[in-house]
This record gives sequence, C-alpha cells and structure tokens, in this order.
Amino acid sequence: MSASTHGTRRAALLALAVATAGALLLPATAGSASASGTTKPSAAPAAVPAPHANPHPGYARTVTGQLVKVDTTRHDTPVHPTVATHPQLDYLGSTIKAHEPAAQPAVRPAPLASVPQLPGIDVSAYQGNLDWASIAPNIDFSYTKATEGTYYTNPDFYNQYVGPYDQGLIRGSYHFANPSDSGGAAQADYFVNNGGGWSSDGLTLPGMLDIEYNPYGSECYGLSGSQMSSWIWDFVNEYAARTGVYPVIYSTTDWWNTCTSQDTNFANYDPLFIANYVASGGGTLPPGWGFYTFWQYADSGSEPGDQDVFNGPYSQLQVLAKNG
Repeated sequence: MSASTHGTRRAALLALAVATAGALLLPATAGSASASGTTKPSAAPAAVPAPHANPHPGYARTVTGQLVKVDTTRHDTPVHPTVATHPQLDYLGSTIKAHEPAAQPAVRPAPLASVPQLPGIDVSAYQGNLDWASIAPNIDFSYTKATEGTYYTNPDFYNQYVGPYDQGLIRGSYHFANPSDSGGAAQADYFVNNGGGWSSDGLTLPGMLDIEYNPYGSECYGLSGSQMSSWIWDFVNEYAARTGVYPVIYSTTDWWNTCTSQDTNFANYDPLFIANYVASGGGTLPPGWGFYTFWQYADSGSEPGDQDVFNGPYSQLQVLAKNG
C-alpha cells in the first residue's frame, strides 16, 4: 500500500472522527469560556472513553450483520480465585508457547496473497507507550488490551487506544479472560466500563474476548466444557446487550477444542480471531467457523507487538467498524 493511499485514507478517517467527536475520547482543551467571559479550566481527559449505550436495546448484530435478540440467560459458573501475579504480562497469545511448543516455527507463515490481507498489530502494557505516528503508515488496524478479569486495567491504554485513533487508524480493544476470577457477565461489564465499549463511528472495532490457556493454573480454569461454554456465552451476551454488537473471540484451535468441547455455536454470532504461527491461512479453525476474520500469524515482527492480518479488503474492515 503506497504512502499516498495511506495518507488519503487517514485524512478521510480523521474527518469522520471530527464529525463524531462526541462519541470518542479527544484531548481536552486548555479551558472553556463561561457566560461572564472568564475562563474555566477544562477537566483532564478521562483515561478511557465513556461506554456507549446499545443503539438498539435488547438486540445486537452478529458476525453476519444480522440483528438478533440477545439471550438474557446468565449462568453461575464455578470460580476458583487465585492471585493474578503478572496481569501486565498477559496478552494475546502469551500462554501459547508454554502449551503449544510446536507453535514456534523456525519459519513463520506469511499471509495468503490470493485474497486481500490487511496488516495490523495487537499490543498491551508489555509494549508501553508507542509512537503511533511512525507505526500508522505501515498498518491498517490495531487491538489494545484494556482489561483482565475484574482486577486489572492497562496503564498504557490511553496511548495505545487513542494514539491509533489520532492517526486515523481503525482500532479496537480486548479483554484477557480469567474465568477463575469471576463470571463472564461480570467481566464483560468490567471490560465495557474500562475501555471496551463500541460505537458505530467507523473507527472502532467490536471489543474482543481473549480466551486462552490459564496463566495461573489449569489450562481450562477448572471448568468443564459445558461450563466454559456457559461462561463464554455470559460474556458475549452481556457485551452484546451493553453495546449492540457481538464481540470478536480470540483463541487457538487446540484450546477451543480442549476447553469448550468443540462448541460450534459461537460461530453464528462472533467473528473469529485465530492464533496460529505455523500454518498458512490460519490453519485448521475451531469447529463451526468456516473462515477467520483476523489471524495472528506471528508473535513478533517489523511492528510492535503481535503481527496480525484482517481477512478481507479495507472496505470490509470499515463495515466491521461501522456496523459491528
């Protein structure tokens, strides 16, 4: 993609951002004038955008764009609280190397050239503050860790979430799940309230659930396959009820098959973000999903964080950011 194309795209997206500034987090001005002519100091910018209400209460859009009624059933899944000793080191795929040794190939697969594959990255506090002006010309989207469990928020979230927006990048945020800590609905609420919300502004991707191996204990968090499915349903349905769109689900095929008993039903609702560092085209996908929406194909590369692609042209990425 040429620099001029990126520049034109950034300008158009920034114009859209200005038009929808009331729905996004923008830097505060130095002050505002009162009716008497005196200047009042403006409040400092909040650490995260305020969550938006569901634009169509009771309903949400699925991966296919269909508007469906959200299931309000919630489950009491068992919890086994443990001390989260390193949440700042938990990120998309941070547990894969320990559980899938073969996932670290000598030569990493390249994205398929036969279909459009847009470059992107995902980052967390592990990367710290980033220079998005230098990163933006090389990618089309980014995902940033916002929260973990109900006990952690990313201290670098403002830079990593607002920074891409300021450069006209399409961005999203994700939640690192810890089903041992609390229920799925509680963690969805924590996520939405701390940077995981969504708005139909053309710049914000649906929030993402990062569900992978347990960094603090047994790989399936002490849950059976049916219990894990119930936990995930509680998360995705609560997120959908709060925002009006079903979240993206990130995982590996091995974890999904092991810990959800190969549940196929989520594919009808949630876009898939597959992690696979050894096979072209994302490899074998979890059952039910016939294609991936995003693919994390390497855990390091030319840009900060993990290296990702979106499975389609830019116009489809815009649709996802606009309509969920």
